[in-house]
Amino acid sequence: MADAMELTVGGRTVRLSHPERVYFPARGFTKLDVARYYCSVGDGVVRALRDRPTTLERYPGGVDGESFFQKRAPANLPSWIPTGRIAFPSGRYADEMCPGEVAAVVWAANLGVLTFHPWPVRRDDTEHPDELRIDLDPQPGTDYGDAVRAALGLREVLSELGLTGWPKTSGGRGLHVFVPIAREWTFPQVRRAAIAIGRELERRAPRRVTTAWWKEERGERIFFDYNQTARDRTIAGAYSVRPNPRATVSAPLRWSEVADARPEDFDLATMPGRYAEAGDVHADMERHVCRLEAALDLAARDEREHGLGDLPYPPEHPKAAGEPKRVQPSRARRPRGARDE
Repeated sequence: MADAMELTVGGRTVRLSHPERVYFPARGFTKLDVARYYCSVGDGVVRALRDRPTTLERYPGGVDGESFFQKRAPANLPSWIPTGRIAFPSGRYADEMCPGEVAAVVWAANLGVLTFHPWPVRRDDTEHPDELRIDLDPQPGTDYGDAVRAALGLREVLSELGLTGWPKTSGGRGLHVFVPIAREWTFPQVRRAAIAIGRELERRAPRRVTTAWWKEERGERIFFDYNQTARDRTIAGAYSVRPNPRATVSAPLRWSEVADARPEDFDLATMPGRYAEAGDVHADMERHVCRLEAALDLAARDEREHGLGDLPYPPEHPKAAGEPKRVQPSRARRPRGARDE
């Protein structure tokens, strides 16, 4: 077994240590397989990551070993890989790597990075998102087919609001839909628009979709995770490898494919062939920039006519003005002084 090898990637030489290390024991995929995979979808994965501060999900020993999320750029980051400074909800800052070429992606893969989690901003303006990202998350009792039905309903809502969504598999049980937007709104404004979109979808399919933050209230419905638009929340980037035994990948889809595609159709072995045949089916996303006025008008109407204000933020966020209490409804209903048994 070779201790190291060098790959030529886009004119750069990238060192790969322990290339034969098995990352996916169930299928025998190695670190070298992961690196070659990212080369095979290079333009697509770079399109999804270019100029975006990116959190790295690392599995240096493979999917059966320890893992961690790395937000700050690695100390040994090459000078040719740029970074972007982002602010966390706490007010602290960090410089994250911004992969701008395939060689940067392969360099990260050498560190055991399987999944890339890009921020919805560009490094030249990290306060104004250029994507509104929607995560349709199946809850217990639901499955991917339920997420598909929710996504098709979501497409109608988006269209009525003048928005164009770009769907992809999560690589797991859910679906993601990204909406490219003008860089004119802050994180809270984009989140407010997402909540309004989710509530409208929920009104149309109350038995199938929910925006309920608390798990005890979701039931057997697809959770429209509006908090994926909150600062420091990221979604797996397009073409990212997911850390499961099958080595599925987050696969961009055409809307015409959503009804029939399944997450298991796209993995480390099959995606290179699909990419060679179809290319990056989201390549034109940045040419379809949308505006949020209609969604924000819907949010204002919800507040004015239905009394529907903000929803809870994730726990690591500071309390926001107008945000409801961050306490589970079942706990909020308990008499004062009641204790868990």
